[in-house]
Amino acid sequence: MDMPQRYALIIAPADAADPREDFADTFTPIDVTAPALSVGELSTQRGDGVFESIGVVDGHANEVEAHVQRLAHSAELCDLPAPNLAQWRQAVAVAAAHAPAGEAVVKLILSRGVEHGPTPTAWATAAAATDFSTVRRDGVRVVTLDRGYDLGAGERAPWLLLGAKTLSYAVNMATLREARRRGADDALYVTRDGYVLEAPTASLILHRGGEFVTPAPSGGILHGTTQLSVYEYLESRGLTTGYATLTIEDVMTADAAWLVSSIRLAVAITAVDGTPLASDPALTAELNRFLLSPR
Repeated sequence: MDMPQRYALIIAPADAADPREDFADTFTPIDVTAPALSVGELSTQRGDGVFESIGVVDGHANEVEAHVQRLAHSAELCDLPAPNLAQWRQAVAVAAAHAPAGEAVVKLILSRGVEHGPTPTAWATAAAATDFSTVRRDGVRVVTLDRGYDLGAGERAPWLLLGAKTLSYAVNMATLREARRRGADDALYVTRDGYVLEAPTASLILHRGGEFVTPAPSGGILHGTTQLSVYEYLESRGLTTGYATLTIEDVMTADAAWLVSSIRLAVAITAVDGTPLASDPALTAELNRFLLSPR
């Protein structure tokens, strides 16, 4: 029998200190075509919550620990109750077991719930992933777009939640639409004082002078789980990795540049604001073979 292409379960959030090993009784599978959330749900009314998207290949979820740890970090930044990591790990395993064969995605959502309600709401979904094989091979053209603040805004104004993966993705989607209006596939955010940050849904990695560098997450950047995996792989090959404050000039003069994320994986940047950029197709293919392997 063919497995369904989508799966979802509601999670009754456990206290972070709950010591049990099995949380199966806190998971309720639901019909993905049926109503599941209250009309007062703050995730849909205000985007008041956090989430993670985890790549799954043939039932194996990758980078699970990094994702649940980042979910906890985002929850802390948003003043949400600390998630029970053991419960969320088990939820990932259950959802991944119901994911379709091939490449899939498990999403974890933790919301503030209904206003004045007694507890947050939470759920996990599994679905087939978009086919990104072409873009992994051909790369993306990007434009640079003003992020609207300077490099120190994240530390100076933590209430902006610049380092949290929140459900408030309207700006990210508007950025991608603007990039496409300008004839590009994606965008790189640039601060008002001229520093490169990240893409709306991906981290930036440059190869320059024998070293691989990415913008430091202290600049209000979401610390990418895939970027961390890529760094672990590069370091296992004896290559040098690091964090740096980068400008557009650094991107334009790099030996190669990539956007990396959990589902699209590693895609080469082939042009910035219409100017062609050097690329390394062999290394791009190597990185994607690694990112598609169990880890």
